[in-house]
Amino acid sequence: MATELDRRMEAGIARLTDPEGPLPLTGIVVNGQTLPMIASAPPALPHYFAHYCREHAEATFLVAGAERITFAQIHAEAERVARALVAGFAVKKGDRIGIAMRNSPSWIALYMGVLMAGGIACLLNGWWQADELAEAIRDVDCGLVFADPPRAQRIAGAALATQVIAIDDRPVLAEALAPVTHRATAEASLPALSGDDDATILFTSGSTGRSKGALSDHRAVVQATYNYLAQALVMLGIATEQGNPPQGQPATLLTVPLFHVTAEIPVMLQSFAMGRKLVLMPKWDAEEAMRLIEAEAINYFVGVPLMSYEILTHPNRGQYDLSRVTDFAAGGAPRPVEHVRRIRDEMGGGAPLIGYGLTETNAVGCGNWRDNYLAKPDSTGRASAPLVDLAILDGAGRPVPQGARGEIAIRSVCNFKHYWNDTASTRSAVTDDGYFLTGDIGLLDADGYLFIVDRKKDIIIRGGENISCLEVEAAIYHHPAVAECAVFAIPDARFGEVPGAVIHYRAGAALTDAALRAYLAEHIAQFKLPAHLWVSPDPLPRLGTEKIDKVRLRDHYRALVATG
Repeated sequence: MATELDRRMEAGIARLTDPEGPLPLTGIVVNGQTLPMIASAPPALPHYFAHYCREHAEATFLVAGAERITFAQIHAEAERVARALVAGFAVKKGDRIGIAMRNSPSWIALYMGVLMAGGIACLLNGWWQADELAEAIRDVDCGLVFADPPRAQRIAGAALATQVIAIDDRPVLAEALAPVTHRATAEASLPALSGDDDATILFTSGSTGRSKGALSDHRAVVQATYNYLAQALVMLGIATEQGNPPQGQPATLLTVPLFHVTAEIPVMLQSFAMGRKLVLMPKWDAEEAMRLIEAEAINYFVGVPLMSYEILTHPNRGQYDLSRVTDFAAGGAPRPVEHVRRIRDEMGGGAPLIGYGLTETNAVGCGNWRDNYLAKPDSTGRASAPLVDLAILDGAGRPVPQGARGEIAIRSVCNFKHYWNDTASTRSAVTDDGYFLTGDIGLLDADGYLFIVDRKKDIIIRGGENISCLEVEAAIYHHPAVAECAVFAIPDARFGEVPGAVIHYRAGAALTDAALRAYLAEHIAQFKLPAHLWVSPDPLPRLGTEKIDKVRLRDHYRALVATG
């Protein structure tokens, strides 16, 4: 049975999307299917930036240490970046431009400037090592990459032909961007862009182990942002009806990396429309987060589940005023049920919220809010209105009966176009009628709430970060001493899951755990390194197909960890 909050949210969406409302719907044909689209949304991201940076011109947009940057200032710097790219770097519409940097105002201005210049912003994972960065840059053929000093040094070690511009993000914004903006000319003409033009490439590791670049056009990214905005406006309306409207400027912490879709769209991009202040945290620290929540009057918190849990359990939590926070939101991984209830009971009024979306869906999918989340704490919620079409499909792509398990599939105008230079992976991930197959197994209850019950893809979700088992296995096999290996998820109280690996070495060859981890650290990011290592003196067990019996190994070693 639908709850009172469900009914209120449905009524709010209906008012917003009414033909006379602020977010009226229209239709657009994609892959032969007519999909809903928010008609009042700008056609492309440069229009979006220009409109809302004018509307909120003098409000603070970014706080980075002592530096405070208004919406007008970020737009002015981004426009200088765009004119420099066109005039000084000969960037043309559709050129792929990489960004390999930690979170900073420079990252945001460069992202905006690349899009305003007509380029495709390629969001490179800042945690990658040289080999991983080089593979992604080659895959999408980035002609130009902006990198902060640590990432620039890694890329230099890969001996790429790509032009790399080092950006020291420690000075104030204008000074940090000077290596780019000094090439700007006022006469540089910026291209006209539409929703059909390509906008972003984000990288995702799937079950194949290879990092794939997911290409999205401007329409998909803008519509995804507006789908989130619709949800925020509904909750604002409900709070106002209940006599508890939010006070002051909306504000949130930027705790997750901007190269992830969660930080890019619902956190950073949505903030333009909301006039929301973003307070940057270059590195996660629970006590520093609490200090900033109090000092900057943060009223919305979002991160991976581990972050809100570390605040919840921090011994100094009582020393900070967290009462302005209305929601403690999370995504990227499930929360344990007990955490959901403890947030409600112990966090001083902030309510729990969980979201489910993917890189390929531009972060839109499902959401479970407040009392509904408390009632169904193991559900990721209902499909996010007004744009998401959620289905549970069998192996032949047919809908399963309500309550039956199947693969979770998402269809909306927000979905990506395709994987760059990877037709086969695109074809296997997208059905003929436009559903993206998530690789997650789930079911829908009678109220339309999604429960994720299994995983089809061979991945580990460590603190919200996806790790391909095959990628880690490939790095281990690269060492000549290794004969066989298997990598799988091991439950972990802090991160949810961590990589575990069992290795059978060649006759007469063996490594210490420390030596193997040191070797792997040269090839894969630190978060991908196995937290648990076991050595098998015998060849690994195999199935009748001669594949390694990973399920048997996983169950055995999980039991070992559980029993200490």
